[in-house]
Amino acid sequence: MLGRFFPPSRRPFASLSEAEILALAISSEEDDARIYLAYADQLREPYPQSAKVFEDMAEVEHTHRNMLIEMFRSRFGERIPLIRREHVSGFYDRKPDWLRASQTLDQIRSEAELMEQTAYNFYIEAVKHTGDASTRKLLGDLALAEQGHEDIALMLGEKHTPEGVRTAENDSARRQFVLTYVQPGLAGLMDGSVSTLAPIFAAAFATGDTWQTFLVGLSASIGAGISMGFTEAAHDDGKLSGRGSPIKRGLASGIMTALGGLGHALPYLIPDFWTATTIAALVVFVELWAIAFIQNKFMETPFLRAAFQVVLGGSLVLAAGILIGNG
Repeated sequence: MLGRFFPPSRRPFASLSEAEILALAISSEEDDARIYLAYADQLREPYPQSAKVFEDMAEVEHTHRNMLIEMFRSRFGERIPLIRREHVSGFYDRKPDWLRASQTLDQIRSEAELMEQTAYNFYIEAVKHTGDASTRKLLGDLALAEQGHEDIALMLGEKHTPEGVRTAENDSARRQFVLTYVQPGLAGLMDGSVSTLAPIFAAAFATGDTWQTFLVGLSASIGAGISMGFTEAAHDDGKLSGRGSPIKRGLASGIMTALGGLGHALPYLIPDFWTATTIAALVVFVELWAIAFIQNKFMETPFLRAAFQVVLGGSLVLAAGILIGNG
């Protein structure tokens, strides 16, 4: 019963026998091969050349796994103990398939580099925890083999993803990020920042009540966020346009729309009217220039044109809200 609430801790690495260390190496090689194949499946359609890299790396892991099994059989017999990385303290936890599916190409590459480095560290540490000469030699050889994996990965990368291919894949990944997150998020930020200016500042100057102004801003921001999120998610499933998951785009658009409005609504939590209004105006200034910067960086819109469109348009909406509120 208590085990449900206080599960047993992982075993210290120093407590493993030589047979268990070798068994752990076998299971680790098997797991890494499966991870590389999962990466290959994930990348096959958008990045076929990188998928080939991970298929070949999985084959290398299978080869080393077979070598390890032969080593174990020659020293300890046919029965390999069941021990995995999650049973031993100090190991980096591998992400399950459903979490790895959301990784970008760069994140996958970084994860693979970390896997190779972790495997190398494992064998180096194993050498330190055994006094048997033959076992030390065995583990040292394995460490060298794992260190060689990085060279193999580089070699395979050069074979399947030469500079031109890698550049094209990086450009494709960046384009997908822009289409799925930046574009809908930027549209939401612009809509939330600009469309809520008039009602918030009109309410502020009409009532002079900071709390009522905050409620108007809160309702306008959340309402706009919900509307923009559902609109973005519903009007394009991403299959033909290649813009990615409608849920991701809807969330990006909806969240950024709400944040765009809340930015200049939150200052009205300050009781003093002119202090709140001054801070809100400063927030609007920062928001509009931030939008211009994002347009220039990700959408390749000339900065002066983006600044003119966004800042001028936002300023006109702000002025309209103040005039209406004073009317």
